[in-house]
Amino acid sequence: MHPVFREQFNAAFTPEKYQALLQTMNTEFGEPVTFRVAETPVFVPKILKDKILRAVDDIVAVLTRPDFRTLSQAAIPKHLWVPNEAVHPKFLQFDFGICRDADGGLTPQLIELQGFPSLYFYQHLLAQGYRRHFDLPGDFHHLFGGINSEQYLDLLRQVIIADAKPENVILLEVEPEKQNTRIDFWGTRKYLGLKVLCLSKVKRSGRELYYLDDDGRKVPIQRMYNRVIFDELEKRADLPREWNMFDEVDAEWVGHPNWFFRISKHTLPLLKSEFVPETYFLSELKSPPADLENWVLKPLYSFSGQGVKVNLNREDLESVDEPSNFILQRKVEYISGIDTAIPNEPAKCEIRMMMLWEPDWEKPVLVNNLIRISKGEMVGVRYNMGKEWVGSSVGFFEP
Repeated sequence: MHPVFREQFNAAFTPEKYQALLQTMNTEFGEPVTFRVAETPVFVPKILKDKILRAVDDIVAVLTRPDFRTLSQAAIPKHLWVPNEAVHPKFLQFDFGICRDADGGLTPQLIELQGFPSLYFYQHLLAQGYRRHFDLPGDFHHLFGGINSEQYLDLLRQVIIADAKPENVILLEVEPEKQNTRIDFWGTRKYLGLKVLCLSKVKRSGRELYYLDDDGRKVPIQRMYNRVIFDELEKRADLPREWNMFDEVDAEWVGHPNWFFRISKHTLPLLKSEFVPETYFLSELKSPPADLENWVLKPLYSFSGQGVKVNLNREDLESVDEPSNFILQRKVEYISGIDTAIPNEPAKCEIRMMMLWEPDWEKPVLVNNLIRISKGEMVGVRYNMGKEWVGSSVGFFEP
């Protein structure tokens, strides 16, 4: 979006450079990426960066309120409540669509947020890949807080591994080798040395958890870096397990599951900011908005855009069986503000701000970002099939 560096990048772009980037991304962590990598990063101008940082501060101010846990208690389905909840989440993600404001300038609008990990290791590799294969402005940054690559990885090691031995820390997922985001799992393993483990492989003896290594040795589990999405887990009644995640054990959660629900679409109606579209619980609306075509219906408990309805009518609302499990959010119009090397086909984007939050930190710390570039009606793979200059990307921010 920065016009000078956008033009320079497009003029210098070659298919050979892009193929070299893909070679890096497909080999560095030992397996090819399973989703599309965009041909370009996004150059974020300072005026937009400052607005995004203000938006982050507005949201964090609500999440750090003393009564937030009371306000968010209803977000956790009773049958999915997990004991030993942490005082706050280890990981936070805020997703912003980039739009126009009333004055014609660029502005972020919050789309979703989550108290759950994102692609912290993949995104760092992607940023390094763009730097390696393209000529990018040296003072633009993808990391925040003045940290460098080594400090970034040290922070992740501190949060995930802490004082444990890496072999006693697991990345917990459901059949991780089949997940579309598994490239990040392998990156986590490469940098931290932990064990990537399916829930079905976790063994239990009383309150103690362990797994069997390649030699059949029992390895105690002390910390669990949680990547399990509950709505996926609930569909897997066939998955064998000795531990169901809801019983109290001695292992410590790194990213407690309850925060997946507490900080989620359930939080959106609590947020009041120029950077947050109006949002209401469907169950609390006395009557539908008169301009229903300007609203989006979203289920509270879904992932990756599943169940979202964009072109609404009254019948869509009336057919909802459990209105308390849905929100109505005012639509935002993403700007196609990224000129691409394909003439007359500019792209839009969503920017995810990625944070960490240790127990003794007063508030979360912004560390990295993730961008999804789109030319379709919505941001998502199925809306961008057959298109180029779309997909997974990262932002480099003007200082």
